[in-house]
Amino acid sequence: MKMTVDFEECLKDSPRFRAALEEVEGDVAELELKLDKLVKLCIAMIDTGKAFCVANKQFMNGIRDLAQYSSNDAVVETSLTKFSDSLQEMINFHTILFDQTQRSIKAQLQNFVKEDLRKFKDAKKQFEKVSEEKENALVKNAQVQRNKQHEVEEATNILTATRKCFRHIALDYVLQINVLQSKRRSEILKSMLSFMYAHLAFFHQGYDLFSELGPYMKDLGAQLDRLVVDAAKEKREMEQKHSTIQQKAALQDFSSDDSKLEYNVDAANGIVMEGYLFKRASNAFKTWNRKKPDHIRRWFSIQNNQLVYQKKFKDNPTVVVEDLRLCTVKHCEDIERRFCFEVVSPTKSCMLQADSEKLRQAWIKAVQTSIATAYREKGDESEKLDKKSSPSTGSLDSGNESKDKLLKGESALQRVQCIPGNASCCDCGLADPRWASINLGITLCIECSGIHRSLGVHFSKVRSLTLDTWEPELLKLMCELGNDVMNRVYEANVEKMGIKKPQPGQRQEKEAYIRAKYVERKFVDKYSISSSPPEQEKQIVSKSCEEKRLSISKLGPSEQVRASPQSSETERQDSSVFLDSQHLNPGLQLYRASYEKNLPKMAEALAHGADVNWPNSEENKATPLIQAVLGGSLVTCEFLLQNGANVNQRDVQGRGPLHHATVLGHTGQVCLFLKRGANQHATDEEGKDPLSIAVEAANADIVTLLRLARMNEEMRESEGLYGQPGDETYQDIFRDFSQMASNNPEKLNRFQQDSQKF
Repeated sequence: MKMTVDFEECLKDSPRFRAALEEVEGDVAELELKLDKLVKLCIAMIDTGKAFCVANKQFMNGIRDLAQYSSNDAVVETSLTKFSDSLQEMINFHTILFDQTQRSIKAQLQNFVKEDLRKFKDAKKQFEKVSEEKENALVKNAQVQRNKQHEVEEATNILTATRKCFRHIALDYVLQINVLQSKRRSEILKSMLSFMYAHLAFFHQGYDLFSELGPYMKDLGAQLDRLVVDAAKEKREMEQKHSTIQQKAALQDFSSDDSKLEYNVDAANGIVMEGYLFKRASNAFKTWNRKKPDHIRRWFSIQNNQLVYQKKFKDNPTVVVEDLRLCTVKHCEDIERRFCFEVVSPTKSCMLQADSEKLRQAWIKAVQTSIATAYREKGDESEKLDKKSSPSTGSLDSGNESKDKLLKGESALQRVQCIPGNASCCDCGLADPRWASINLGITLCIECSGIHRSLGVHFSKVRSLTLDTWEPELLKLMCELGNDVMNRVYEANVEKMGIKKPQPGQRQEKEAYIRAKYVERKFVDKYSISSSPPEQEKQIVSKSCEEKRLSISKLGPSEQVRASPQSSETERQDSSVFLDSQHLNPGLQLYRASYEKNLPKMAEALAHGADVNWPNSEENKATPLIQAVLGGSLVTCEFLLQNGANVNQRDVQGRGPLHHATVLGHTGQVCLFLKRGANQHATDEEGKDPLSIAVEAANADIVTLLRLARMNEEMRESEGLYGQPGDETYQDIFRDFSQMASNNPEKLNRFQQDSQKF
């Protein structure tokens, strides 16, 4: 028994059912057009005898169209094709066919169109009407407030009655569709076969032609008898099926539509659970109300570790949550609507509403189970992938020798895990971590990395050691810090306070511990901030002054004159700042450590609350990032930028980090600042922008970088708001300069070497 639309799917009223109805309705409409066309052509053949030959030829074309339309039915298509070919040869002998044609074609097919198709249309109108009433009842039931009991009861009663009526009419509509689809074959073939026998009877001239066609027609007649018998049998079976399902539906509780409360994480099609949910708008107004209810009611499903929804069966699913591992689900009892729950991810939240409490509980359990399953599956996949792509390297020697070895052929995972303490998760101690926080310089397990993501990028920026691309300066940053270094800062008072670190698998304990450690900084020793020894401070002062004299020497003659009288005063200010403070404030420690290229001290200062953009009023309001430029360290600049340093903050003289890097000829730093959005058009108090300074200093590399960046900026502006991100050649050149600045900085010292010759 072949059914065009399934009775079981009818009760669900799923997108599959709606898609099947849409396809059938289009098919019936097209069939009606084809049959109307055929009947009209037949009438035209009878009424217009003078134009009979032309009309008859068009009629043959109509038969061929019907044959092509019935291409999925081999019996109908083959028969109609064979008949039309034979009739084409008989076009000159159609004089006496009109009477039989009127009885076999016009009357029979018109009766099929008027009777059977009319019943189908009436059933369709009733279905559309009750379907709309059901949607309105669902919306009214969803909108009623929980504290208005009489309205709740009224809405529930209306919804119950509407659902019951909908199911009865929907089942009747599906029955009408299946009966029509079953009957259409016999009606079409029956009328056409009668018409062909008329040709055999009335055209003696075509006896020889039809003698060859006769055996085929006899076989088709026998097949038609079987088709009629089969159609009658199918009709009885479908009526019985209809009656059984109707009785089954009558026993159900119509107060709710909990057609599928169970979920299955091991489903063969990958769909853990699916069903209709109301979705609150994600705009600023957070409203539920729309002009049409189907604007907020969607068919949701949990599949492929994602929560998605779609409006129609053929629509591409819209992803609500990309990775269930990074989200949580909770009940919502503080809003007016009933049966609501919220799915929360690090970047957004989604408020959903089920049709009943049972459905809400089922959805919450399905999401929670999917989250747990995703953790297990993804964790196993990551371990297999990492072990396959990067074999264990063992431990390397500590110190500068190990860091040099890290910058050669090893993978990012191998390089970072060689740093002391990095072989286990910084927060829970789980072995072989595959994730890292690039602004903290630590390694993390997959579960802790998810918690770090939820803190926000202003606290922790998470990246995969195996799946993401790592720039050389970021790898160096990770190698300068490490779990041991950072834990000495962020867990300094853990033992004194009697706090126990969470163990792997204790997610709630981990969340509380990580938030206390990095957001509230409860375990940082507030009295441990250190300062440099006096001799080292003097060396720092001397080196700082020397760098500044070097900066002045690379300026133009007029600028040297202006800057020179201030140099001795600046040296005295530098000495007072560095030598008078025995107990540094965090901002000053960050400022000093940035020049010293001491990342652990910088991290310690940030942990004590240092402002990453702290301006030193004693030194022309220079920032730690400017000091990092003067110190000549690319990694130090990268660390400050990853922790929120403003690349465009300028000192009293109007010079930002890009100006100072250009003056000193630090090509790698110039490249880094341009990649991070430095304003290359900013001018200092002398009215000079970085490009004019580079041209005056005759630094070809920096001039090239600045001009390329300016050209790329103009290209983006010319492309408009939705233009391309820039020229690929520009991106390649900056990538090459970044690699060279990190791995072969001596190649970028050509300017300094050439200037010394002169």
